[in-house]
Amino acid sequence: MAKIAFILLCHKDPDAIIAQANRLTAKGDYIAIHFDANAKNEHFQRIRDRLEHNRNVTFARRRIKCGWGEWSLVEASLLAVEAAVDAFPRATHFYMLSGDCMSIKSAHYAHEFLDREDVDYIESFDFFKSDWIKTGMKGDRLFYRHWFNERKWKFIFYASVNIQRRLGLSRKIPADLQIMIGSQWWCLRRRTIEWILDFCRNRPDVMRFFRTTWIPDETFFQTLVPHLVPENEISTRTLTFLMFTDYGIPVTFYNDHYDLLLSQDYLFARKISAGALELKRRLGDLYADDDAEFKISNEGASLFRFLAGRGRIGRRFAPRFWETESTLGRERKLFIIACKKWHVAKRLMAKIKAKTDLPCIDYLFDEEGTALPDLGGIQSTIEKRTRHRRSLMRMLFDYYQSDQLAICLDPNNLDLMRDFFSDRSTTKLLEVQSIFTDEYLVGHAKRVGLAGERTSNETINVLLPTIRADMAFESDQIRDAGFEGLFRIREGVSVDANAAQLAEFLDISTEDARSIVDDQHLFVD
Repeated sequence: MAKIAFILLCHKDPDAIIAQANRLTAKGDYIAIHFDANAKNEHFQRIRDRLEHNRNVTFARRRIKCGWGEWSLVEASLLAVEAAVDAFPRATHFYMLSGDCMSIKSAHYAHEFLDREDVDYIESFDFFKSDWIKTGMKGDRLFYRHWFNERKWKFIFYASVNIQRRLGLSRKIPADLQIMIGSQWWCLRRRTIEWILDFCRNRPDVMRFFRTTWIPDETFFQTLVPHLVPENEISTRTLTFLMFTDYGIPVTFYNDHYDLLLSQDYLFARKISAGALELKRRLGDLYADDDAEFKISNEGASLFRFLAGRGRIGRRFAPRFWETESTLGRERKLFIIACKKWHVAKRLMAKIKAKTDLPCIDYLFDEEGTALPDLGGIQSTIEKRTRHRRSLMRMLFDYYQSDQLAICLDPNNLDLMRDFFSDRSTTKLLEVQSIFTDEYLVGHAKRVGLAGERTSNETINVLLPTIRADMAFESDQIRDAGFEGLFRIREGVSVDANAAQLAEFLDISTEDARSIVDDQHLFVD
């Protein structure tokens, strides 16, 4: 019977790591943990203290700071593998996992699966001939040396590559290696792991080469396994179910994906949302169920490709079919603050963020310069943000690792509001109604190009009633849309009345809401 030593790379959520380790070892398997040195020491100490009596748990002999695309990820993997080899002599297989992975089969099923064939499971495709890399840098990953983290030091990273290219400082790939590429989520037999460790000790030239290769976690093990193992003993697939969006972002699974995950021909899945507590509970119970039966349909990847390729339905900027089906996440909450006076909404947002730690983003669909994280280019223009609004919002929830998010919208974005309210997530809307003085309306007319510095008073006097009526019409449209979860605070009404509306909107105490709205400068122009 197979005995699995799980190699766990993780960097957050210590309680989830503890639960995962106890769950996976309860059926007689093992786990070796590397907890990123970038994370808090007290989190690591909590993990060690809670797992110190579990004999099936070990830790990498040292922690290193890991960075995306760096050698450090491979080094951390090797440290955990070495710890597992030394601590668990009965382990027959070594399975790479992340903290976002969960089992989607029972332990009994996983052991029987691995016993069927004496092979290594690892994606391993020719680096140059395959189309595994869809976009971005390819050969330059190998031909030039990479010392800088592309995400932290983007300018320096590409400047370094360009300098090497101009000076002709390309390097040769080790002559006896055929570089291969594939997913970093593998399951290897003990003999293969021992061969790899021996190879690492005996080939410092290869180790030097990969240390300055970009994204080596997609090439290191994938190259060494076919170099050391006969072809007929390799199954070029991963046993971890994962999918990517058009923007290279891993698809995240939520509570309503349980049945889909179980029907896939895989043992684990990645990524499971941190907030999908019900899904985690059900999958955890499933892993311990030796009598569970599974009907494999394996339609997940093809279904995603089909739905994502269906395009958008109906008029321009309507939601994509796949996005409509997937939603922002049933357990997620989106808080929308609609206010014509942007400076008022931004003041309110700042106070909400300070009081609640709720991730808050200003007018991302109205203001080009709104500060947003790098999401692969989807955030670069208002047009892209609007066209791919559901993908954008899902990425933002994932980026902030939160199931709650607040945004500001101009009241004229009724279509966006309708779209978000039609989603299976929970959406709430707070309309902030301000008093519009003639002076403010004149300034607004000039800002939007309806009037200039030389526009006559007669023309201004004609414009003002029209602009005022237009703003009132936008407010009426919001009211007439029939949104459930619509709240309203107004300039000029009592603090208690506004606090009651804000408290219900944010699900916070009246006292906290009062401290947010009790500001004499909130509505000041």
